[in-house]
Amino acid sequence: MSSIEFAHPWYFLILPLPLLVYWLVPAYHSRESAIKVPFFSQILAALNESPKEAAGLLTSQWWQKVTLLLSWLLIVTALAHPSVLGEVQTREEFGRDVMVVVDLSGSMAEQDFTVDGKSLTRLQAAKQVLEQFVANREGDRFGLILFGDSAFVQTPFTADRNVWLSLLNESDVAMAGQSTNLGDAMGLGIKVFEQNLDPDQQKVMIVLTDGNDTGSFVEPIDAAKIAAAKGIKIYMIAMGDPESVGEQPLDMNVIERVSALTKARSFTAIDQQALSDAYKLIDELEPQTYSMATYRPKISLHHYLIVVLVVLHLLVFGALTIKRLREVPNE
Repeated sequence: MSSIEFAHPWYFLILPLPLLVYWLVPAYHSRESAIKVPFFSQILAALNESPKEAAGLLTSQWWQKVTLLLSWLLIVTALAHPSVLGEVQTREEFGRDVMVVVDLSGSMAEQDFTVDGKSLTRLQAAKQVLEQFVANREGDRFGLILFGDSAFVQTPFTADRNVWLSLLNESDVAMAGQSTNLGDAMGLGIKVFEQNLDPDQQKVMIVLTDGNDTGSFVEPIDAAKIAAAKGIKIYMIAMGDPESVGEQPLDMNVIERVSALTKARSFTAIDQQALSDAYKLIDELEPQTYSMATYRPKISLHHYLIVVLVVLHLLVFGALTIKRLREVPNE
């Protein structure tokens, strides 16, 4: 069991105070006039009374002294503010908020990625690489935005990587439409970052797309300027051959400019290895800053002492009340 600590131990110096008062300030004594009656016993017999101690003579009982002693000890101990150490607690400080923005347009179904001789769609390849990337990022919080004709938040920022991966795997091509509204997805990501209560949290957005923007309300370049003003880095990954499939051929100038404006990097991934290398480089450029500290909180005990004091006095008061009620019929 943890040892007891006192926040104000100097209060124990006043423990002898009642003794000092008893010695230095004696009880008040008064003299009263009295009549000495030689036939006192005959008067009592006539009145049918028994002799009693004088009303002015008050003597304390042993239980009264014990009650006063315990009460004073409880009060002084409570003033000293005792506490014990609680169970070990863990405090985690997350490194970065990473928003992953994934394109679900129709062209993401193109099977031009190969792993171990097996053809994969672009979305399947992206899921495999993202699973490896997230698994190595202990301490970061991940969010997920999916986009096509429109963008929506699949999951807000969470430190639970298993939940995040589960929600990623539930996504499918064209579930958000066939188009590629890249700028709107970036704008939504910026809004999610603005909801973060920690303004000092490092913000990173990773955008994976295989086509040019097809009609967003917010142009990707404009969204990048806003992100740069808010301290958000945007890493752009262009999947597939820029000259091949896509609603519109990839405009690499836009991809590169978005990353440049936010002081990040852009990548072109024409195969599984290039896609994996892109995420590995992002992992190196944004190293983990996760930290974890353990501590034991102090649990105060002074209020328990006050409760004991109140209960003690209630018990004494109740016992005296019951005793007096029993004595009434005998008087």
